[in-house]
Amino acid sequence: MISATFRGALLCTVLLLASACAAEPPAAGELTPAASSPQESSGAPAPSPTGEVMTSDNVKHVAHIPRTAPLDGEEDFNTDLAFQGDYAYVGNFGGFAIYDISDPAKPEIVSQVSCPAQQNDVTVYGDLLVLSIDEPRSGEECDSDGESREWEGLRIFDISDKKSPKYVSAVRTDCGSHTHTMVPHGETLYVYVSSPGPEPESDTCPPPHELIQIVEIPTKSPKDAKIVAKPDIFPERQHSDLASGCHDITAYPEKKLAAAACFGDGVLLDISDPIKPKVLQQLTDTENFQIWHSATFNNEGTKVVFSDELGGGGQATCDHNTPATKGANAVYDLVNGKLERRGYFKIPREQQENENCVAHNGSLIPVPGKDVMVQSWYQGGVSIWDFTDSAHPKEIGFFERPPYPGGELAGSWSAYYYNGYIYSSDIREGLDVLEIDDPLTDPAKQVKMDDFNVQTQKKY
Repeated sequence: MISATFRGALLCTVLLLASACAAEPPAAGELTPAASSPQESSGAPAPSPTGEVMTSDNVKHVAHIPRTAPLDGEEDFNTDLAFQGDYAYVGNFGGFAIYDISDPAKPEIVSQVSCPAQQNDVTVYGDLLVLSIDEPRSGEECDSDGESREWEGLRIFDISDKKSPKYVSAVRTDCGSHTHTMVPHGETLYVYVSSPGPEPESDTCPPPHELIQIVEIPTKSPKDAKIVAKPDIFPERQHSDLASGCHDITAYPEKKLAAAACFGDGVLLDISDPIKPKVLQQLTDTENFQIWHSATFNNEGTKVVFSDELGGGGQATCDHNTPATKGANAVYDLVNGKLERRGYFKIPREQQENENCVAHNGSLIPVPGKDVMVQSWYQGGVSIWDFTDSAHPKEIGFFERPPYPGGELAGSWSAYYYNGYIYSSDIREGLDVLEIDDPLTDPAKQVKMDDFNVQTQKKY
């Protein structure tokens, strides 16, 4: 999702959300785990203010954990997810939370860290947790505020003690970090930083911004993290009047490939040398795509799904007024080293005019020999779809709530499959756990992952 609050009027035209373009950021909190007791669960999902959920016959809603203090303020939106062992990590504009998911039907809060900043997209690697900060703050630590605009970038935490995460260090990056992608390389963790820009009058986001930034984090000395490269990955001008830079990059280290969604373009990269990515192909589709938002490889690395976040996440684009090729997914086959577009996928369930809905964050469901994906669509809910036939993708399951009261920004921000269950981070509702019981996806239950950061794909 594009946050307009701190990228200026340029991106406010994309979001069209009064709350996002006018609201002040959340007040700064202290870096301490929230005093919270484990959530009580009877095995049935807790009620929500929107009423009963709707699902396809093959999808079951097995758990729901609402946001709780200190991460339940009006602007404390839940964001991205990461997984490690029996834990799920949930980003939030107010900080981040760690859940024990050893029993997926009864998730329990382990700790919550108050560390306000927009995005707070999260990844985990070993004992390290990294947050994306896409909002100028007065300083790098969690007690900073948004009144002065001096710093934005990455924050790094030690999560060896899940009950008491500790702030370690931070790295300032141009235009902050909207999202980031981990590329492990021996004892060094490289992080590709994606951010929108420029903002000409800003101290933290100067023009030009035709680049990505690569941060090096020594895993044995994370306090020494630093920027090591700023590659310009655009052989041609970006085809967007909205912003430059990239929104999201997905790396597939085993294939030595990465796919970058860069607002006006899609870019296929060779990452054989992780600090010197080489452009293999640059894609442009000004007819169907407004914001190249994210990318997902299939397991064999022979396809890429690019999504278009038409309207920046704040508009109702899943209605009869919006073509099926806009605010959707485009499926590309990789043929002789070049991507060729085959088809589009958009949820078939029409949404109401007050429901923000567009293609957003998703991941593969690890079905050997098939290409199946689960994906969030904001108030369009969670969709499970099959793109094995690239030219004719189809939905096979869904989960959806009624419209959120007041027509506010709401819905599923990220929906990922992890060890037999689907986890959805809902902007306002909290954490949902879903189970799909379908002959097509049942083989995925035999695939076990030790950890999962969706932007760093691994072959299963």
